Amino acid sequence: MLDDLGDVHNHFLKLEKRYYRIYGKYAGRYRLQPHLTKLLGRTKKHWAWIPRDTLDEVLIRLHIAWKRFFDFPHVGRPKFKKREKYRSAKFKTGYKLSENSVRLSFKEWHAAKQKFVFVHRDILYHHPRDWKGTVCYIQILRDGVGTYWLYVVTDDTSKEVLPATGESVGVDFGMDTYLTLNTGDKIRSPQFLKQSLKALRRLNKTLSRKVRGSNNWWRAVRALARLYRKVANQRRDWHFKLATDFCCRFDTIVTETLNLEGMKRLCGRKVSDLAFGQFVEILRFKCFKHNREFHQVGQWTPTTKPCSDCGYHTENLSLSDRQWTCPECGSHHDRDVNAAINILRGCLGSPVEQM
Repeated sequence: MLDDLGDVHNHFLKLEKRYYRIYGKYAGRYRLQPHLTKLLGRTKKHWAWIPRDTLDEVLIRLHIAWKRFFDFPHVGRPKFKKREKYRSAKFKTGYKLSENSVRLSFKEWHAAKQKFVFVHRDILYHHPRDWKGTVCYIQILRDGVGTYWLYVVTDDTSKEVLPATGESVGVDFGMDTYLTLNTGDKIRSPQFLKQSLKALRRLNKTLSRKVRGSNNWWRAVRALARLYRKVANQRRDWHFKLATDFCCRFDTIVTETLNLEGMKRLCGRKVSDLAFGQFVEILRFKCFKHNREFHQVGQWTPTTKPCSDCGYHTENLSLSDRQWTCPECGSHHDRDVNAAINILRGCLGSPVEQM
């Protein structure tokens, strides 16, 4: 089914590009959906076995992708996808969930009746925990390894409120010390990608020796994808546990805003391994779930050079200066701890006045 959805995506993306070349504007989902109805009755009858709302979801995704391309300057246009690389299918209707299986309804061509008839297919899945609320839709996703995942999306917005602690924390990000708190605590990242570099190099060498498209080549591709998935899962698990620990300890969490694209250009792979952006998104979600306050100071807010005791700006402070003494008041500072204190004060509205 996902392969056929990839064909639908490529067909309508090609149609969109031709429409834009002729008329100079974007067609949109409301012009494409009636055209899809005509195709199902004429030249694309083999798509009719897929539920209609699942086919419409492909057009909705294209609609959103083109809208983002026109509205945001740094977002690229939608691209064609190989059939085997189309990842997910969304079902709003035509499914029935039970404890360990999901029943999907499809259309199948009946030779004797000479028409499509509905058939049901039961798919088993591992049921690790119960969901809360009313199910809105389900989504089946295929990852790079070839494993299929079932996502059950509900309307539940309940919170798990944690007891108040009365504590606030400012968090400074760093390349050597992953997180530095205003309390002086420093947290280092395990750097899971760095730990797996030797195994990744070995698997890439193995892949390069295979004949492209052969069975052994596909086995090597899946082995490489499996290791990348393990690294991503390890990093995400560590981020979730760290965010939960922060929510248990503090009522208000303040972080800085980073220019991640600029950092990637300078430091490359290490920034991707640290995944600051992913941690911020997980921390924001955890704060919403546990009823904590989450804030970010502006990207251009001065946090490193001002002294956290007197507010004096040390202009000649370089990146290599990890420890420094304020020339005005004589206070000795750790660079990252001082920045974390200024981050917290900058958000709470009580910054130290500049001398």
